[in-house]
Amino acid sequence: MKRISLIILLALFTVSVTFAQTVSKSNVSFKIKNLGINTGGTIGGVKATVHVDQAQVVNSIEATANVATINTDNEERDTHLKSADFFDVQRFPHITMKSAAINHKSGNKYSGKFNVTIKDKTKQFDIPFTYTETGNTATLNGTFKLNRLDFGVGGSSLVLGNEVTVTVVLELAK
Repeated sequence: MKRISLIILLALFTVSVTFAQTVSKSNVSFKIKNLGINTGGTIGGVKATVHVDQAQVVNSIEATANVATINTDNEERDTHLKSADFFDVQRFPHITMKSAAINHKSGNKYSGKFNVTIKDKTKQFDIPFTYTETGNTATLNGTFKLNRLDFGVGGSSLVLGNEVTVTVVLELAK
């Protein structure tokens, strides 16, 4: 009897909660220098799954974004970004991000190692992020920098910067 009680108790402490994103409020935004001026945009169609343990500590995150939704408020530029010169959305329709390790720092602050895949090229990034939970809703917010050339997004350019600042905001519901 004690053994069964112990097994049930252990099972209760290893249960995790899974959150799924609220699509309308989740997005990926980016900024890059173009002719020396910060230019930005968003990528939508975000789908994410976040696993949180009983102590409300995040232990895994997986997300994808639909590159065909890229929006820089310039239709001609958006069409060019979707082409084979940049993201090649016909062959590579999604950007993916998957946690390899997550460390809870303190309060709502975390640091994670994430494998980011763009155009079938994967690189690992250390990304600080926050996680806040209110009722049945949770929000994750993280920012990191990447070099677009590492992923074969565009070529070398005198007018377009290589460093891209990426912000990921996920609003999730239980």
